[in-house]
Order: sequence, then structure tokens, then C-alpha cells
Amino acid sequence: MSGEAPLIRLKRVYEEAMESDGTRVLVERLWPRGLSRERARIDLWLKDVAPSDELRRWFAHDPQKFPEFRRRYEQELHDRETARAALAHLLELARRGPLTLVYSARDSEHNNAVVLRDLLERGE
Repeated sequence: MSGEAPLIRLKRVYEEAMESDGTRVLVERLWPRGLSRERARIDLWLKDVAPSDELRRWFAHDPQKFPEFRRRYEQELHDRETARAALAHLLELARRGPLTLVYSARDSEHNNAVVLRDLLERGE
């Protein structure tokens, strides 16, 4: 890409998939409840890029904890080799065309997909 930031969208897994989503990657450790794989229309499920169970439970989607969650999650992504490889894969997908990071949290502003998008847009 010519110095241009990749096009990365975020979408809740329960929202309808659209052709304009491009590659749809589920960035959760657990499969979303009550949703068939057919309906989800996920191209890739990258569990290795999701927060650890321990971090996920600590955060518990509390917006007040989000800044610390972001810090800890970015550290996890940096420290785990499998997470670094998954993040690199996401960056490569984003460079090829539209990428939609699919998440299951109800809060669209305070979740791991937001952190991932920010990292990818910075080219990390």
C-alpha cells in the first residue's frame, strides 16, 4: 500500500455480514453463543489474537477498566509468539483489501477488536 492506512472495520458478530466487509475475521477466544457458523459468515477465526481468559475475566467489559485493559492486552500481544504471528497475519490481510474484525461484545467502543484495529492502523 502506498502509505495509506488499511481499511479495517469493526462489526459485532450478530450483525448481518455484507459483501463490503471484505475478509471477516473473528477475534474472540470463544465462539459466540447461539450463532451458527453459517450465519456468522466468518472467513477466519483467530483465537490466538484474542485476550487471555484471565485478562478477559478481569476486564469483564467494564468501560472504566478499558485503558488498563488496552495496556495489558497490548502487552499480551507483544509477549506471546502465537499472538504476534496472528497479528502479523491480520496486518497482511488488511494490506490486501477490506478487513472486518468481528467481535461479540455488546459495547462497540470498549472491546479487544478496538485495540486490534488501532494497532493495525498504526502498522504494528
